[in-house]
Amino acid sequence: MSRQVVRSSKFRHVFGQPAKADQCYEDVRVSQTTWDSGFCAVNPKFVALICEASGGGAFLVLPLSKTGRVDKNVPTVCGHTAPVLDIAWCPHNDNVIASGSEDCTVMVWEIPDGGLMLPLREPVVTLEGHTKRVGIVAWHPTAQNVLLSAGCDNVILVWDVGTGAAVLTLGTDVHPDTIYSVDWSRDGGLICTSCRDKRVRIIEPRKGTVVAEKDRPHEGTRPVRAVFVSDGKILTTGFSRMSERQVALWDMKHLEEPLSLQELDTSSGVLLPFFDPDTNIVYLCGKGDSSIRYFEITSEAPFLHYLSMFSSKESQRGMGYMPKRGLEVNKCEIARFYKLHERRCEPIAMTVPRKSDLFQEDLYPSTAGPDAALTAEEWLGGRDAGPLLISLKDGYVPPKSRELRVNRGLDTGRRRTAPETSGTPSSDVVSRLEEEMKKLQATVQELQKRLDRLEETVQAK
Repeated sequence: MSRQVVRSSKFRHVFGQPAKADQCYEDVRVSQTTWDSGFCAVNPKFVALICEASGGGAFLVLPLSKTGRVDKNVPTVCGHTAPVLDIAWCPHNDNVIASGSEDCTVMVWEIPDGGLMLPLREPVVTLEGHTKRVGIVAWHPTAQNVLLSAGCDNVILVWDVGTGAAVLTLGTDVHPDTIYSVDWSRDGGLICTSCRDKRVRIIEPRKGTVVAEKDRPHEGTRPVRAVFVSDGKILTTGFSRMSERQVALWDMKHLEEPLSLQELDTSSGVLLPFFDPDTNIVYLCGKGDSSIRYFEITSEAPFLHYLSMFSSKESQRGMGYMPKRGLEVNKCEIARFYKLHERRCEPIAMTVPRKSDLFQEDLYPSTAGPDAALTAEEWLGGRDAGPLLISLKDGYVPPKSRELRVNRGLDTGRRRTAPETSGTPSSDVVSRLEEEMKKLQATVQELQKRLDRLEETVQAK
């Protein structure tokens, strides 16, 4: 009688725990736009989600602590003239977020600490270069102020946000059809794309050359997603010829056959993969699904190991993924998702069950910190560097707000000033506030005079 040996893994018992009702964000009107992006972006300070807006495009930005019912008149970021399709927080500045829209523009915004007090209509910089709607925005993981955008014009543009200029262009000679997904490698030296022409490409963006490509990684006609994972591998999600959803793992140097190919189910939603390089776990979230599957990637066959699945009753309209810096390490939380319902955003914590509440070093190796390893000029000059790592042993304390400087030559564009390191506003902000205060005082005095005249009239009668 043979005994089946269970694979040893510290992540075998990871479980998902949805937040209680008072820790959710209620009464948010999630966008009804049909687009396969997460519609949500999260960092250790804010949660941002694309919402319904009349007469343009808008997204909501809330401080993480502002849970509960959201006021219907809460200010939004509303500078786009058409629906917003994708948003992404800058990995090196927790107050800066980029958005791509159907109005063919990419806008970069600076959110003040504490959130918005008034609607934000003026971006720090507007990046114009696409001729059709922009569906993907992705920041470079290690270079300062480098942003990638992909549009339905089948063009990928790489921007230097510091100058507001497009520094690299990958045109229709690289992608002849709609681009479904773009992902940076961990050091930012390569990008991995999936396209409607049924090819997955690995591209060196500075040279504009395709390093490797795979034709038809999945036989089905539905969209494919591709992301970099550890040790020179890429992971793809797609559909079989019988419309079954699949996940596959590939070696970048040998794309002829997959290292692993698994069929999952027959649902129709596109699977969005989220990879954690610290634990080598990949999470698959399908739009319209009510579950999150997670797999562990190892260096030995069969390479891709199914761990478990978190299930709930309600389906998800989108999903946000918290960087490791924003997790509660004393609770052994290894991932946190922000699940979008029709009118609610619900945090879901992925936890490894441990009896001790001490810091678990095996669960939390040094992770990517908030500092950039390279400047935009260094990266464009050919340098690559992995992320600057930090330890989470004593918890993560977000740094003070950093100013996003935009220098556009003669046209300096619009500069927004972040709080200085002492926490006091700058002089131009103070003078602007004083002017607003004087106007308000004058208005109050005028109203008081009118009220006095009205009372005199009533008494005379």
